[in-house]
Amino acid sequence: MPEVIRLRRETVDLRARLRSHPLIAQAQGVLRERYRLPDPQSAFTLLQRSSQTHNVKLRTLAAALLRMDRPDPKSPLWFPERAPEEAPALPFLPGVRTGEVNRGTVVKGVLSQALEVLGSDMGDVQLADPVSGLRMVQHHGFGREFVDFFAHVGEGETSCATAAARARPVMSDIATDRVFSDTAREVILATGSRTAHSIPMTGASRRVVGVFSVHISQAGRSLTNAEAGILHQLATRAGLWLEWHERTVVLDALEDLHQRAQGADLEAAPRASDPETAPRRPDPGP
Repeated sequence: MPEVIRLRRETVDLRARLRSHPLIAQAQGVLRERYRLPDPQSAFTLLQRSSQTHNVKLRTLAAALLRMDRPDPKSPLWFPERAPEEAPALPFLPGVRTGEVNRGTVVKGVLSQALEVLGSDMGDVQLADPVSGLRMVQHHGFGREFVDFFAHVGEGETSCATAAARARPVMSDIATDRVFSDTAREVILATGSRTAHSIPMTGASRRVVGVFSVHISQAGRSLTNAEAGILHQLATRAGLWLEWHERTVVLDALEDLHQRAQGADLEAAPRASDPETAPRRPDPGP
């Protein structure tokens, strides 16, 4: 393996560990202090149980815990005034009940539909992350170097970050667009991509919740009006559902966590040394 590729992979792996592990460790500390738990493993057990029950990624649950105001310790509910919301429709997933599908299935469906519209076999989906900006959760047609290098994308680093910042679609010529660093450009060109279309997904609040990108081997390949319209509808539907998921399913998991912690539900606790241990019923998406 060339030395430069090895060093890139080591750097990406280190960055991923530095982002995820402190986040979960911080959530464990908050739980210990808030509910007077005896040790970090007890806190991790509670996080893991609620993650499994609601099919929410452990990292997602930890991040939500840290950004929400603390609950009333005397109340059995964290969000007592929250009204139930019906899941938005997902017409690009025919035959699937919107309230029963998980996030991984949705992002996989988004990417599959986007690739089909443009006749491409290269693309990815990145969701907004409170720590790293954008975090890749689904991809197709790329090798490990690309996936590792763009696992997390900060502001202004790529066309997808630009699309997120501007809240509008961005078309990039990979060979000439100044947004890419020399290394990023090299990694993308090595995949055979010459044009990238990055489409932001926006929720009902008009907040960008993620971006999907389709890569094309033809330089300067613009969208037709029909393609642009289909991708816009896809982004709109996906954005509404993803924001609903944050406001409903993730908050359901926090409610569950609050109630378990109040009752110190630690019996038959699963042991895990790695904070990213997958739940028993994992969401198919990363």
